[in-house]
Amino acid sequence: MPQLHLAVLTCMDSRLDLFGALGLDLGEVHLIRNAGGIASDDAIRSLLLSQRLLGTTSIMVIHHTKCGLEAFDEETLQSELEAEFGERPPFRLGAYSDVDADVLSTVETLRRSPFVNDTEVRGFVFNVDDGDLREVPTHQ
Repeated sequence: MPQLHLAVLTCMDSRLDLFGALGLDLGEVHLIRNAGGIASDDAIRSLLLSQRLLGTTSIMVIHHTKCGLEAFDEETLQSELEAEFGERPPFRLGAYSDVDADVLSTVETLRRSPFVNDTEVRGFVFNVDDGDLREVPTHQ
């Protein structure tokens, strides 16, 4: 069980040293990573198991500056993939243009999910240039 009873949903970007940025040691939190740190079905599955079986009670959503998902248009890439593979992926790729808005969207998705316990869910943006971590104000 993670000692701090905390799960972190974040991006897979290799510039994010969240253990260093948050002053964490191994065994203190669950880190759930995917492209963009989005609340995909698999991320929600991992959070459900983290809460249900391993006692986490709080969730941090951490997105970051200069994310690759800000660099493309969802519809354009979906169309290119359809032309190349003959079909579109059955999942959202996660492109966005406003990191704060995307954090809020992810937090709200988790709060609305019937598979995530009624728990504290907070959103943050990590600045890859200076390591600053700032909270994005949300309404509950």
